[in-house]
Amino acid sequence: MPKKLSAFLAFFLIVIAVWLSYYGSHPHDLEPVSAPENNFSTERAFQHVQNIARKPHYVGSSAHSEVRNYIINELQKMELQVQVQEGFSLNTYGEMARPQNILCRIEGSGKGKAIALMTHYDSDPHSSYGASDAGSGVATILEGIRAFLADSIPHENDIILLFSDAEELGLNGAELFIKEHPWAKDVQLALNFESRGSGGNSFMLLETNKANSALIKAFKKAGPNFPVTNSLAYSLYKMLPNDTDLTVLREHGNINGFNFAFIDDHFDYHTATDIPKNLDKESLAQQGSYLMPLLYYFKDAKLDLDSAEDVLYFNLPFGKIISYPFAWIFPMLILGILLFAVLLTYGLTTARLEAKFIFKGFVPFFISLAGSGLAVYLLWKFCLMIYPQYAEIQQGFPYNGYYYIYAAIFLSLTISFFTYRNSGYSREKASLFVAPIFFWLFLCCLTAFFLEGAAYFIIAFFFGLVQLFVMMRQRQPNLLLMALLSLPAIFIILPFVDAFPVALGLKILFVTAILTVLLFSLLLPVFGYFKRNRELALLCFIIFNGLFITAHFKSDFNEDRPKPNSVVYLYDADENEAYWYSYDKMPDEWTEHFFGKEPERISSNAVHFDSKYGSGFTYKASAPEIDLKEPYISLQKTGTSASANEYSLKIAPKREVNRLELFANRDFDFEEFEVNGKTADSVYLGENAFHIFKKRWKERLLLYHASSRDTIRINFSLDSNKTPEFTLFESSYDLLENEQLDVQKRENWMIPRPFVVNDAIIIRKTINEDGNSN
Repeated sequence: MPKKLSAFLAFFLIVIAVWLSYYGSHPHDLEPVSAPENNFSTERAFQHVQNIARKPHYVGSSAHSEVRNYIINELQKMELQVQVQEGFSLNTYGEMARPQNILCRIEGSGKGKAIALMTHYDSDPHSSYGASDAGSGVATILEGIRAFLADSIPHENDIILLFSDAEELGLNGAELFIKEHPWAKDVQLALNFESRGSGGNSFMLLETNKANSALIKAFKKAGPNFPVTNSLAYSLYKMLPNDTDLTVLREHGNINGFNFAFIDDHFDYHTATDIPKNLDKESLAQQGSYLMPLLYYFKDAKLDLDSAEDVLYFNLPFGKIISYPFAWIFPMLILGILLFAVLLTYGLTTARLEAKFIFKGFVPFFISLAGSGLAVYLLWKFCLMIYPQYAEIQQGFPYNGYYYIYAAIFLSLTISFFTYRNSGYSREKASLFVAPIFFWLFLCCLTAFFLEGAAYFIIAFFFGLVQLFVMMRQRQPNLLLMALLSLPAIFIILPFVDAFPVALGLKILFVTAILTVLLFSLLLPVFGYFKRNRELALLCFIIFNGLFITAHFKSDFNEDRPKPNSVVYLYDADENEAYWYSYDKMPDEWTEHFFGKEPERISSNAVHFDSKYGSGFTYKASAPEIDLKEPYISLQKTGTSASANEYSLKIAPKREVNRLELFANRDFDFEEFEVNGKTADSVYLGENAFHIFKKRWKERLLLYHASSRDTIRINFSLDSNKTPEFTLFESSYDLLENEQLDVQKRENWMIPRPFVVNDAIIIRKTINEDGNSN
């Protein structure tokens, strides 16, 4: 085969492999509304999303009740018996709510063992429409169970449908179910449908207190067509704090399960842009492509999936999952070390490798690796400096974030192609390939000891050894063969190139650069033989500039890319003063009405509400006083002993409120603390046990998300040498509706800032024995 044709076909094969990694990972054919009744129809499911996400429907809102009634009606249309579980739930972090879970049970012919299909139906307070999170999950289950029932197929296992409430507040609905509902003891496996964005691949993550081999074996037997998963994500997920309803079932009920969630378009997460039109229908279709085969498999399958052995696993395009036991990690590592040593010895003794060129090979490799990582890191720092508006996107992923990811990839390829533009004669090329192979072996050693879930990366290393052997044996190897041997590296590594910055924000964009270079290094058996790497470097640089310029023209805010902003009104009842506050980094036309064009920044925050990203107030200005009904408060001593005093605290709102937040000095460790008859469990932070009331680690004591004007009744005991004192913040999300303040609405290119208490009217009040109110 002519060299030019071989090089072209090899390059084309690599491009096709890259395309397959993305295009082949999710469904593209969407079933229409007219699809057969026993088929999952994406369009029918999307109609549910449209009905659910008409308005923000957080706990306590009127829309929340409307969504609950809609789900109940849809279930009743299927002739299912529906029940609503309601009660107070207090989690380990002192977050309390009164969720209303929606439940159905479809009985099988077996002994009552059940699989749970679950998602949540509340949206994040206070402005998110919840189309993706988790209207898509509700729609997936409603459409999936409708199609399943249309088949009228007998099944052995019971099927429990759980539409949990108050997930966004503190997983309270799931905790209420697992602790208090009689069906919870029957659930042995759960499928949970979630999202953390509005598009992209739906990723499968496992929840188990044991090992994962039985879960993976069953998942493979069920045979979903478009699985996207790997054990690296499984290992990272177990190491990081988890916060899904399924986590509650695992921790409190020892229930195994599968999480399914898509995370692309992270800028829509928990925002007013999480609306039906922004939901990627292919992501919704992929949720259905998980649910249906798993439901049909587990309807009769064994549900006890505890196991003693972990497995490594990863997916290939178009549905193939490769897995093998953790027990193989060190034998494969030892084999890899031995094979590398043998090849190195063989190459040096036969003069097919040259030591000076092996050492020389570390220079371009580390120049590419360090140079790309540093260049992309500095590039993003430069972007933050010239585009300060990116700081307003708290998720860390701006609307034009994908352009920066692809720009980072092509900048890294520019540096790599340019660095390897002159790779010498044929034997030198094999010697230069030793450096990246050695580095990959080093990485495999690290993963074997410290991140076992990523140990399957050694598969790419083995294929690299085959390439090295071919390069030593042939002065001009067949590049098409070399490209074929590079496919495992592409399929294994490429998914992480964009996944990490999407999941964790562009602050780690440099990781994309490093992974790009590491993947490029395993493609050197192809690219190293190209004659025009300098021209390829120039082409990549042109593409990089095109992407960077495009990102520039998409860096501003508009109706499609709205700016988040924030204002709250806080009345200090102790000082009889009122203030405007904001979390924003830069003022705009709307916030200027409250703070002026050049607002004075707050140097320290006397008021600090917990938020996902640790946001504090940035601006403060005087506000007019308005007529607000302060809550009724009663603090009474009810008993005493030699070591502690007992108290009763009652808080009753006199207006429609959404949250009551209680703070106390961290030095106050309470002997006992009960809220509306509920107590909190201990929580482990690292190796130490803490308790939100008894062994405290934070100032905030309690956060109650109000469903109505519920009265909070707290009974507690405190060291007799201490006098109780609390700070109460009573908040309502009605700033824009308050006629006394007459706040104008936002421009159509603005949205409320998510993840913080926003658009709120807040009353601050100190509570002590002398401060009872009527």
